[in-house]
Amino acid sequence: MKEKTIRRNDKLRSGEEKYSLVLYNDEINTFDHVIKSLVEVCGHDAVQAEQCALIVHLKGSCEIKLGIKEVLMAMSRSLNALGLNSRVITF
Repeated sequence: MKEKTIRRNDKLRSGEEKYSLVLYNDEINTFDHVIKSLVEVCGHDAVQAEQCALIVHLKGSCEIKLGIKEVLMAMSRSLNALGLNSRVITF
């Protein structure tokens, strides 16, 4: 089986299933930790990460990234390893 390299900037092609990385609220992590994690793992800038953290806090969850399933799954595993609660869903 040939290994495929997946880059963060891989784009969805027309007709492919669409996936979303969703971050869920918890009572454990600080805003600073969530923001830092989103910047490191998802490539968000500080403002975007802060906005996502605020939405998660106020609404309970937030779609933080759209893209290819394999890329989002890797990001989700990284966020979960940092103590955040995230999941990849189909939409």
